[in-house]
Amino acid sequence: MNETTDIKQNTFNKDDEKLLVDIIITVKNESKHIEKLLDSLVIQEPPVNIIIVDANSTDNTRQIIEKYIKKYDCINLYTHPGNRATGRNYGCSRGHGKIYAFIDGDCIADRNWVKEIRKHYDKTTVIAGKTISAGKKRYRGLERVELYVNGYDVTYPSTNLAYPADLFRKIDCFDVSFITAEDIDLNMNAIKIGGKIEYVDTVIVTHYARENIFLFIKQAFWNGYGRKQLTVKHGNLWRGYRPANMIKEISSMVGVIRIFFALCGYMVCKIKIQLKM
Repeated sequence: MNETTDIKQNTFNKDDEKLLVDIIITVKNESKHIEKLLDSLVIQEPPVNIIIVDANSTDNTRQIIEKYIKKYDCINLYTHPGNRATGRNYGCSRGHGKIYAFIDGDCIADRNWVKEIRKHYDKTTVIAGKTISAGKKRYRGLERVELYVNGYDVTYPSTNLAYPADLFRKIDCFDVSFITAEDIDLNMNAIKIGGKIEYVDTVIVTHYARENIFLFIKQAFWNGYGRKQLTVKHGNLWRGYRPANMIKEISSMVGVIRIFFALCGYMVCKIKIQLKM
């Protein structure tokens, strides 16, 4: 399906534009969660511009969003196929504000999410919020593998991330070649051009963990794949990283499964790259 605009772009006066936050969401088949997300966004401190980019959902995600559009002028829905990086870049291109706040379709924002983002706004600082994991216990609470660049943890996910619009444009957007880890790549690029990352624990989002073992394995595989893509682009990132330390911390079979399939994804990406050489 070609790119379409489903609702006329909202207009904002100059006073609003100083404070406007563009909330960028990419979705595909999120009918189970999208209502909870939108309910949490329409009560945020105004002004906000909610930009939803749908990658050709085949369930009733669009129909649910369209019901909200009839009630709330701040919601805009677009159809634009592609991966998350492609969708987010497109969403940002439709924004007007000083801040791009990224959140996923399977999340719920705290009622003060935008207010806290605004409070900590700085034109050179990326705001990384606190993400609370919900859903089945066995698939949540697994720690991300931290990676530091110039003293900043760059692994904060775009599930809960806010970028000054000017800084985002200087980076030249998300790299669409990444299947996953496009947010880590973006954070690394921000640091390399002089940006900062600030963790703010009052910027809160709840994120639903994967619902079954198949989706969990799929996520682990592509996370590993993305880590290899990062090393190809940025060089050896793991000099100070000790895999044995993380293995010692594994306390469940789910953790073992996660490590195994992440390594599979890493190796598959490596092999594919070698075959192209």
